[in-house]
Amino acid sequence: MIWVLLIITIIGLDQVTKHLIPVGIDIEIIKGFFYITYCENRGAAFSILQNFRWGFIVITVIAVAAMIWVMISQKHVLARLSLSLLIGGALGNMIDRLFMGYVVDFLNFYPFGYDFAIFNVADISITIGVTLLIIYILFIYKEPSERKTPVAEEAEADFPGSED
Repeated sequence: MIWVLLIITIIGLDQVTKHLIPVGIDIEIIKGFFYITYCENRGAAFSILQNFRWGFIVITVIAVAAMIWVMISQKHVLARLSLSLLIGGALGNMIDRLFMGYVVDFLNFYPFGYDFAIFNVADISITIGVTLLIIYILFIYKEPSERKTPVAEEAEADFPGSED
């Protein structure tokens, strides 16, 4: 239940922040570093695949369904946390695509003078979710061990070191 609440919270925070940003706004928050800039993104990350709206919606529905299935089967807290962040972020951006035809981005950073991509709360959630999922897969997840049948155990006892 806590995971559903986290997903709903992410979607709510994402949608509220996007609706607080007036169209056309460009406000300097930290000179030369951080701006609030309204941007309509009709693509994916870094504005790739522009105008692929329905493709993104279909991919998102399939991906969210797969993540929910994995989340149900995985009991580890880090796996569920990362998947909740991914699901919440994906659904937040999908809501924009469904109802507006584009995703609203507004967080605009210039780290070390580099014009980084403009993003939103859903994008932050997705990025953190992917990072945590990678950590989980690399350092925590273990493949389920195959249970050997009595015949296989006998064969291994007869021929130590040989496995099929």
